[in-house]
Amino acid sequence: MALLFGAAAQAATLQISPVTIEFSASENATGLTLRNPGDTPLYGQVRVFQWGQAHGEDVLTPTADVIASPPLIEIAPHGDQLVRLVRANTSSSAAATGAAQPAQAASGAVGIADGERSYRLLIDELPSPGTAGAEGVTIRLRYSVPVFVEAPAGRAAQPLLAWHLVHGAQGYALRADNAGTTRAQIAAVELLDASGHRWDVTRGLLGYALAGQGRQWSVPVPPDAKFGGELKVRATVNTRPVEETVKVEQGG
Repeated sequence: MALLFGAAAQAATLQISPVTIEFSASENATGLTLRNPGDTPLYGQVRVFQWGQAHGEDVLTPTADVIASPPLIEIAPHGDQLVRLVRANTSSSAAATGAAQPAQAASGAVGIADGERSYRLLIDELPSPGTAGAEGVTIRLRYSVPVFVEAPAGRAAQPLLAWHLVHGAQGYALRADNAGTTRAQIAAVELLDASGHRWDVTRGLLGYALAGQGRQWSVPVPPDAKFGGELKVRATVNTRPVEETVKVEQGG
């Protein structure tokens, strides 16, 4: 799912299709279409970053594993632009990615070298040429599109999540550690205990726990919350409903 940063969603002018890019293990090239529905030309920059997770946060690192072309775009009003994505050095990318990903996720888990690889395609809308120095503020929009390269053939591609509710100085945070070989897209999350108490975390997309890594999110659970019996999480993971036990622990 593509994300927009830097302005309200209704200010967005760029249309992107598809909103998630997936390479098969044997596929070397694919593309996406950018459409400008506006009445003025749209200018932008296109870059690809390796996407990892460390200490519960997303980490983007420059990479040459996947090349975007063209890197600079100018889209005419009501026009389209095809952006081509090409995997470079595919014979060694799996091994290189295993070494290059952040060493540890929130749980200390190391990214799986022969699992799915993950990237982010960033598209920055740039001011029109000649507008630098004009009065007023030019809003710069950034779109972030997830890009995945599936695990090598023969690997069973499934997420394997362990859930933790961490109590720290700033309140509670929900952590999902993924020991599987493919990402977990997590949405529609709620916590519930054996006494019937419920805490809604989100009804939409929470985020991703990448293959062999983990992600942590602050959740609206009161700092003095008391849990009656076993705590569970209900969520939608890769479009499938799940219910799992949550381990409650004290953070640093």
